[in-house]
Amino acid sequence: MKIKTIGITGGKGGTGKSTIAVLMAAQLSKEGKKVILCDCDVECPNDYLLIGEKLEKLVDRVYAEFPKLIKKKCTKCGLCTRTCRSNAIFQAPGKYPIFIKDLCSACGACWIVCPFGAIQPNKEELGKIYLNKIQNLYLLTGLAKTGLEETGPVVGQVKEFALKLAKRIKADVVLFDTAAGTHCPVITALLDVNSALAVTEPTPMGAYDLNLILDLCKKLKVPAKIVLNQADLGKKKEVEKIAKRYKLKIEKEIPYSKKILEGYSKGNLLKTKIEL
Repeated sequence: MKIKTIGITGGKGGTGKSTIAVLMAAQLSKEGKKVILCDCDVECPNDYLLIGEKLEKLVDRVYAEFPKLIKKKCTKCGLCTRTCRSNAIFQAPGKYPIFIKDLCSACGACWIVCPFGAIQPNKEELGKIYLNKIQNLYLLTGLAKTGLEETGPVVGQVKEFALKLAKRIKADVVLFDTAAGTHCPVITALLDVNSALAVTEPTPMGAYDLNLILDLCKKLKVPAKIVLNQADLGKKKEVEKIAKRYKLKIEKEIPYSKKILEGYSKGNLLKTKIEL
């Protein structure tokens, strides 16, 4: 059985992306499907709050290896600096290289290319993964270490955990709720998914960011569909223009709903009876 994977994204924050993700997971679950909702907004996950849960069951920890310089072995050749594609190594002429951790993607290229063994990997914890189970709905939450600049590796490992869990429990659908934006963690969450839902709103900023996320999906070769949230509160003409540009239509228009608002604010979206 092939597991269906869907990325729920949108570029702009505040469009209701997580709300749609939770409501969709709830609806699929009520239809009898075994669903995994994976919160990939690891800097500020909130899906668990929307369904009134607590992060209590720790199921895994996320680690990565960062470079550590062994000065007595370093010849200051600069090979590591030239190799780093993240520009995370600074080296002044005749000086030892300096590793800028906030830019490092933990790829390991620097210690692989060093011919003198002057760079060694140093293992560090980057985040944690939590699991909540509500009947046949599994919520996986990735939580990055506070202050971590590059959260892409955390998203990658949370996603990998979700896919392994999906195979083990024979899930029907895995929903990946991405962070806002089009940066590396969002790209990591969307890579190789079967399709993506781009959630937007009928505002100029909503249309602008929709264009960015659809362009990203096109580059990643991920088929995208448009969901217009709070469709009756603004002017959707700009959103329709963007849709036409990408030869898409608005697949779903969701009007403003007091029920959704109350479910969101009270943390019981799973019990909110809304047909998507």
